[in-house]
Amino acid sequence: MAVRSSLVWLTLALSLFDLTCNAGPVRQREAVPDGFYAAPYYPTPYGGWEDSWKESYAKAQALVDKMTLAEKTNITGGSGYFMGNSGSAYRVGFPQLCLQDGALGVGNTDHNTAFPAGITTGATFDKDLIYARAVAIGKEFRGKGAHVFLGPAVGPMGRKPLGGRNWESFGADPVLQGIAGALTIKGVQEQGVIATIKHLIGNEQEMYRMYNPLQPGYSSNIDDRTLHELYLWPFADGVHAGVGSAMTSYNAVNGSAASQNAYLINNLLKDELGFQGFVMSDWLSHLSGVASALAGLDMSMPGDTQIPLFGDSPWKFHLTEAVLNGSVPVDRLSDMATRIVAAWYQFGQDNDFPAVNFHSYVSSEKGLLYPGAVPSSPIGKVNWFVDVQADHGLVARQVAQDAITLLKNDGDFLPLSTKSPLRVFGSDARVDPAGANACGSRACNKGTLGMGWGSGVANYPYFDDPIAAIKKRVEDVKLYDSDNFPLILTPTPTDDDVAIVFINSDAGENSFTVEGNHGDRDNDKLSAWHNGDKLVQKAAEKYKNVVVVVHTVGPLIVEPWIDLPSVKAVLFAHLPGQEAGKSLANVLFGDVSPSGHLPYSITKKEDDLPGSVTKLVKELIGQPQDTYSEGLYIDYRWLNKQKIKPRYAFGHGLSYTTFNYTDAHIKIVNALSSALPPARQPKPSVPVLSTEIPSASEAYEPAGFAKIWRYIYSWLSKSDADKAYAVGTSSTKSGSTKTYPYPYPEGYSTVQKPGVPAGGGQGGNPALFDTILELDVTVQNTGTQHKGKASVQAYVQFPSDSGYDTPIIQLRDFAKTKELGTGESETVTLRLRRKDLSVWDTQKQNWVAPGAEGDNGKSKRYVVWVGEGSDKLFTRCFSDTLVCERGVEPPV
Repeated sequence: MAVRSSLVWLTLALSLFDLTCNAGPVRQREAVPDGFYAAPYYPTPYGGWEDSWKESYAKAQALVDKMTLAEKTNITGGSGYFMGNSGSAYRVGFPQLCLQDGALGVGNTDHNTAFPAGITTGATFDKDLIYARAVAIGKEFRGKGAHVFLGPAVGPMGRKPLGGRNWESFGADPVLQGIAGALTIKGVQEQGVIATIKHLIGNEQEMYRMYNPLQPGYSSNIDDRTLHELYLWPFADGVHAGVGSAMTSYNAVNGSAASQNAYLINNLLKDELGFQGFVMSDWLSHLSGVASALAGLDMSMPGDTQIPLFGDSPWKFHLTEAVLNGSVPVDRLSDMATRIVAAWYQFGQDNDFPAVNFHSYVSSEKGLLYPGAVPSSPIGKVNWFVDVQADHGLVARQVAQDAITLLKNDGDFLPLSTKSPLRVFGSDARVDPAGANACGSRACNKGTLGMGWGSGVANYPYFDDPIAAIKKRVEDVKLYDSDNFPLILTPTPTDDDVAIVFINSDAGENSFTVEGNHGDRDNDKLSAWHNGDKLVQKAAEKYKNVVVVVHTVGPLIVEPWIDLPSVKAVLFAHLPGQEAGKSLANVLFGDVSPSGHLPYSITKKEDDLPGSVTKLVKELIGQPQDTYSEGLYIDYRWLNKQKIKPRYAFGHGLSYTTFNYTDAHIKIVNALSSALPPARQPKPSVPVLSTEIPSASEAYEPAGFAKIWRYIYSWLSKSDADKAYAVGTSSTKSGSTKTYPYPYPEGYSTVQKPGVPAGGGQGGNPALFDTILELDVTVQNTGTQHKGKASVQAYVQFPSDSGYDTPIIQLRDFAKTKELGTGESETVTLRLRRKDLSVWDTQKQNWVAPGAEGDNGKSKRYVVWVGEGSDKLFTRCFSDTLVCERGVEPPV
């Protein structure tokens, strides 16, 4: 059964109102600041022209041609909240699709793996591990019979450190997000499961994200260049990887709701990025009927109106009606259905794909088949308890372990000896006594924090907590199971004692409020929860040696205790999932060296970043406006520009050993001979889709069919179908444009466009993904005691005379070595593509490489900096002379 685990409680509370437009026009847009505009772009580009999808589209079009009107509209939406999956067309062999959360494992089921979160995965800076996690996730989704994995999340970007769902994504940088997202898509889809890249776009805070009858969701106001170079960037990488589906966000972008934003879906995603799959709405974010169809939405999930469980829908039977009465062009519906079916074929789901074998809302073997239809739902077997874990716990543990980030280690205090007496403080050290899954959707903060809360979670099959793993290593361990420092310490502290203090910070989806935090960390801000700062301070007063372990959804302000002399070491373990214990113990006791690096910066105070990213928009009247006035300058980009030194910079991470980065070489793989990429080639021809309105009989409700209460169907009564058909077929022609009762939006057209200049392939112009520069760097473990893995990060510095305002440095690639023994070396290769060396030119509406050869045949100088973090850059290489230098002053 397809699910979203959280219900939008605010929407339900307002269920006396229903402003859903059904087949009517889009709601009037709210005023946004000058300069921000969601331009119209019509019609939706057809899919099927990209070579790697042609065979799947040919099969899909043949199948869709056999469908009736009601079958086509049926597969474009869910069957209703708590009702199950998407609609089917069983008569022609197309099944219901199971679309399933969450981003870190199969949600709302059993015998699955609860993997580390996206933010933890990003902290590994390890492409092989990112991919291995994705392969395991894909196998588990397939094993459960889930056709569509609702991940990866590459939005939010982490623009706002307080943002509630930053932990589902990979970090506060577009390249880190793009590489991790693309590898996740690759690994999942190689298992025959359709991945879903989300959330398109600008969902950078949780509060006020949802449209409701009293207030529109906030508008993310993003300028064209910022949109392309930051927030759309990872979506382009995901589309380039061949992602099969995309999900729109709840909020508006430049005043237009994302689920019906023609500029976002038709122009950017389907034309410029050449997306071939299908676009779905986020759950209960679908606002309109005709408007969203024209804007490029292909699937409405879970099918209901914003006020669910009334058997009503913006589409389904309303979409059937809108096609018959001529409001929605027939070819638009056919393209929707074809995109969905093509994705099913593209990943081989027509060939022995497992049946769904679990139920997200029923944990017993038998139960309600359609919980939304209670009390009239039939009962049957709904769970087969299929174990899909295999050895994936080892993958999960490796990710959790290699993400652990050592921020401070005074006097090489870590690793610990197993002979040391350990005094452990904080409830975060042990699993929730009520059980790891005691809180639905993990909407509480009790015990070790392994993941945030909301729809992106999975059930724990077990929970390996830190205290149990520590006790397996050390005999003399005392746990003070409280977040309040004890009045009496037993035994009395000695100089040999080591205090390990566990603190955390939680966040999640706005569907739940946890300890006053409405998804975002709006109550606790960037401080540790449960008075964690005070707990560390008190421990530091009593013990000479304190180690702080942090489980967190994102950055924390550590200033209240970081410089205390007793605080010898700090480890950020992020969100480790089910493998929180042994992964940490392996690092604490030196079985492995920590090799994680921060996927965000930790500032000394919140207002070290601009107010546009540190403050949450909270307007109570009208549409909240979240204007991205900082432009390209988020996280380390802003700090570098303002010359603000963070406590710990993006990419920072220590090891128990040391590494030397030597023998760097740079070469040109493909010459950057022109500033603009080659001109877009004309779109290959695709079969012309029929625009003829089908017979009303294709929509007739079957005689004698027994409906399930609240289940959403696509049929119409004979009288309603005939009435709609009469309207559609009697429409008059004015010139070449049909005139219907529907008030079409500004700029509406039914003529397919040749395509925007920046497009031409999956992800954009194919030349953008050509490798231009390649760097080889040799990394040697120069320590004498510990093995370790090194992170190698490449940052580009654009030509100083480029004519464009660019951040001082920008991450462009990364690699991680194998575990190197003392004295051992490895050479890693880093690559920079044309896009990595380009900026988005808002006048040319294309990517421009400002360092390309000019009329004089000379190119301008890019500098590529190589190091282990954005603040630790050891080598620079020049793109013009192909010379690399060590020991020079870094630019930041």
